[in-house]
Amino acid sequence: MNKNIFWRLGFLAVILLVAPTAGFGQEKKPAPTPQAAAPGPPAAKEAIPDPKEILRQGADFLKKQQQFSFKAEVTNDQVFEGGKKLQFAQEVTASFRCPDKLRIDGEGDLESKLLIFDGKTLTLYDKYKNHYASLDAPGDTDAALDKAYKDYGLRVGLAELGSAKLGERATRDLVHALYVGLHRVRGVDCHHLAFDKKDVHYQLWIAAGDKPVLRKMVINQKKLPGSPQWTAYFSDWNFSPTFPENMFTFTPPPGAQKIKFMPLKKGATSEPKKVKPKKGGKS
Repeated sequence: MNKNIFWRLGFLAVILLVAPTAGFGQEKKPAPTPQAAAPGPPAAKEAIPDPKEILRQGADFLKKQQQFSFKAEVTNDQVFEGGKKLQFAQEVTASFRCPDKLRIDGEGDLESKLLIFDGKTLTLYDKYKNHYASLDAPGDTDAALDKAYKDYGLRVGLAELGSAKLGERATRDLVHALYVGLHRVRGVDCHHLAFDKKDVHYQLWIAAGDKPVLRKMVINQKKLPGSPQWTAYFSDWNFSPTFPENMFTFTPPPGAQKIKFMPLKKGATSEPKKVKPKKGGKS
């Protein structure tokens, strides 16, 4: 990605030459010398917004909310042998009651899962396979997600939008930040931001105005084979939702099997695994 964006405007100067009408026997008078305009003060350059500051404002806005929900349309690349790449979709509904309640429902081409945290237990349910796993993680959402990632390699990116540490995590280890411009996402004016970390390049479109929420996100895994890309469009932001009493409580469906999370081996890292396309999968 180019680290500088230049807008070049070409100006076409059009000179219109008009010959004076001369009568017979009349002397042509020289055209008057144009007077140079008095020099004025130089035009002030418009300050370029700080992308990291805009990102912090968006994170702080979510941090102040007691509860909220949103929907996201997600697409994710899967890279196969020979560098062939296929894109799969998922529709996500996310609900948060801060600081210790979380629910994320995902329905997609390759998987359909539910993640719930009730303040004590984090549960992941696979709707296609009808099995679930739970882990004890008393405390707030941040502590539960940290434990799930460190011990089991479980990471749900959209869950971090309910994190009190969102701004800190998003700006940690940045090697480059760029304000691209004011662009529209599905009719909404947004600040288009681009950031580089060691392993990923990501772009954010944050709504301009008094509610600086995400409208679009693109993450490029630049160090993985094929540089797979993850994209999400956000909509239906609600900061005064009415949640039912059992919203953040997991009740196993009939016939659901309880399994255990597989802990990470010491020193292992969680890498996205390659998935074979399902025949006749849901979309």
